Amino acid sequence: MPSSGSHVTMLTEGTYPHVHGGVSTWCDQLVRGMPEVDFEILALTGSGREPVTWDLPSNVTRHTAFPLWGPSRGPAAPVRARRAPRGRDHRRFLDTYERLLLSLLDPGTGYDFGASLYELAALARRGRLTAALRSEAALRSLMWTWSMPHLPTRAARPTVHDALTATDLLEHALRPLAARISTGGVAHAVSSGLATLPALAAQHFEGVPFLLTEHGIYLRERYLGYRTETQPWPVKALMLAFYRELNTLGYRKADLITPCNQYNRRWEERGGAPADRIRTVYNGVDPALFPEAGPEPATPTLSWCGRVDPIKDLETLIRAYAICRAELPALRLRLFGPVPAGNEDYRTRLEKLAAELGVTDGVSFEGRVSDVPSAYAAGSVVVLSSISEGFPFSLIEAMSCGRATVSTDVGGVREAVGDTGLVVPPREPAVLAAALSALLGDGARRAELGRLARQRVVDRFTLNRSVDGFRRIYRELADERPRARVDRPDRPDRPVPRTRTAGTSAPRRTPAALVAGGTPA
Repeated sequence: MPSSGSHVTMLTEGTYPHVHGGVSTWCDQLVRGMPEVDFEILALTGSGREPVTWDLPSNVTRHTAFPLWGPSRGPAAPVRARRAPRGRDHRRFLDTYERLLLSLLDPGTGYDFGASLYELAALARRGRLTAALRSEAALRSLMWTWSMPHLPTRAARPTVHDALTATDLLEHALRPLAARISTGGVAHAVSSGLATLPALAAQHFEGVPFLLTEHGIYLRERYLGYRTETQPWPVKALMLAFYRELNTLGYRKADLITPCNQYNRRWEERGGAPADRIRTVYNGVDPALFPEAGPEPATPTLSWCGRVDPIKDLETLIRAYAICRAELPALRLRLFGPVPAGNEDYRTRLEKLAAELGVTDGVSFEGRVSDVPSAYAAGSVVVLSSISEGFPFSLIEAMSCGRATVSTDVGGVREAVGDTGLVVPPREPAVLAAALSALLGDGARRAELGRLARQRVVDRFTLNRSVDGFRRIYRELADERPRARVDRPDRPDRPVPRTRTAGTSAPRRTPAALVAGGTPA
């Protein structure tokens, strides 16, 4: 079926329409800005029970929450069809799985991650991947691969418990391969990583055009997140290799990649994306909805707006605030934004830090506000302290309101700000405090920077410009000829058998007995 630019499947992970934040704001802008386009939303979520926190417009024709955790949400097939493969199919699965593991843990073998992933996708589409991955034979395959003499994972002496943990994480990560999307439109993944899995499968099997947009750098954020995870190193090595290879595959296979800044573009090119398939489309705001904020508050105030999340590095902001307050005792810090489910402990840590620094009375958590411009107007200076960003809405919104800003030099921040604000290195409270103090002590400079910031938004970063860019891209992708199917027409879910030459299958070995809590016997 030919693709149509009037139908788009938007693929999200942990964002729209279940969470408020910059990426969700962008998604909602896109959907509302194109009432002539029918959107389906396939949202990868934790449990599938997360509430919808956005009012979905009428051109969202379907919304599906696809849970990564909890019971598997595979196709509605008979129970026996969801059992692990047997006989020849079982051997074929193990060969595919071992090639996948070797492509992750021993890249020098030359096995193709993408080829293995597509074969697993065919199995997932028949509802049989989860059972296959959780079989004892698959567990042995992982233990065998980890314990190959020349691999560094062997020295870590991975245990069966480690293998169970890694298998659990990998099985959940691969679940989106089972998700089917409309074949009559464009598949638009709004992040790299797991959201690309249904798009990659639909592109491979049905020729659906695949558009990839990145805001933050997904792979970088996975590495940052795993720094604090408690899993053993072999587990981390496997999962980070999976995210790395999936990221590269998405870059190579997307029909078009639309980073929201040039910083992301450079990451994507280094990650294997062809330069001629990358087109930067900046985020935008409506200057009429974010008008000039007017007079500053009577009390000197730092304003921050966003979701309370470790990636926003509010510890650095609170430490910088404490330094500034030593010089300006009346200074306040107001933090506007929700605490997403699961981040309650992070807020508690921030409150304890403020208490340890003796500034609790000056720090206020304001929660989510419906009148977002008022959050920027509440500050003499608006601050962004993140360790990772794409092209942050909170920054260009504050600029549109005519407020001076101090931001960390991450993602597309410097591209957004230009010479209309101060940019400092991330995770350096003293440097951030010095920049804040400099602006707090110079009202004329704040006013001039705010005026220039608003003009920069009007000239470069409007909502209409951003939405029109994607409208043209949807039409362009729809006009391209769909790719030929690579699977058999009589068995649409069965992978094409590969013609093998000597030495191309995964090396076989005698299965080792598993000893609970230990390495293979």
